[in-house]
Amino acid sequence: MSKIENNVLIIGSGPAGYTAAIYAARANLKPHLVSGLEPGGQLTITTDVENYPGFGDVIQGPWLMEEMKKQALNVGTIFHNDIVTSVNFDNNPFISNTESGKEFISKAVIIATGAQARWLNLESENKFKGFGISACATCDGFFFKDQIVIVVGGGNSAVEEALFLTKFASKVILIHRRDSLRAEKILQDRLFKNNKIEIIWESKVKEFIGEDNPQSLKEVLLENTKNGKTSKIKISGAFIAIGHDPATSLFKGKIDMDSENYIITKNDSTETSIKGVFAAGDVKDKIYRQAVTAAGMGCMAALEAEKFIAENN
Repeated sequence: MSKIENNVLIIGSGPAGYTAAIYAARANLKPHLVSGLEPGGQLTITTDVENYPGFGDVIQGPWLMEEMKKQALNVGTIFHNDIVTSVNFDNNPFISNTESGKEFISKAVIIATGAQARWLNLESENKFKGFGISACATCDGFFFKDQIVIVVGGGNSAVEEALFLTKFASKVILIHRRDSLRAEKILQDRLFKNNKIEIIWESKVKEFIGEDNPQSLKEVLLENTKNGKTSKIKISGAFIAIGHDPATSLFKGKIDMDSENYIITKNDSTETSIKGVFAAGDVKDKIYRQAVTAAGMGCMAALEAEKFIAENN
């Protein structure tokens, strides 16, 4: 096992992790960043980004993440293409071990592990995951050219996915268990105006039906949430957009979290229940969940880590 003593360890590599790395490196803290399972985070599976400040034209999510990574590298961040498998926050310096056998001994830790898509947890869903069922329209929408697809959900992400899918699909059916959407008004207006989109209200997915050899999705069985009546629709694809779960299982029992496993931080701060451990981005933010707010928190975490190290070492 190789031991690496360092000032700041950043766990995760989305907008929060990369921005924390940029600020920590500029403060001459020589940060180490472990990029995790999905380097670049959720933005690497987002194509068109039109709400990140500083770009007049639409940019691509993967490109934005590559640029952030380059910037972090150029100012002196040390990158590790690895996965943190255990942490010990009992004493400072903090110990973090990785899959490849590295042991980081850190004065401060910034957690920026992000969040992951939530699934319906149906047996039939698991059967057709990757064979018609997806949680990312921007990754897989192209495969459903001129076909009928459904989107399950009622928030911003569900509406955005439905609108995106109209570029490819002949028809997009939004399935929502309630009688109104939670999405922003501007997105709802776009959705209602799009003649390729149909909405089925007060319904939930009961079962996905398809063929085994080769595996392919053919139908969805819906259940009305009011009267329990069921109905079938012929479809080729289903996109699940019912929210996200923070990637915090590694930190369970180590720091304070809320009932949904989001890391709790102090007001106007990224500091967690353990001094010297900070959390930034979707791992602690269930309200905004935007690239720009994650980046802002990454900056905050680095500045707070710098202050913590100066005061305690």
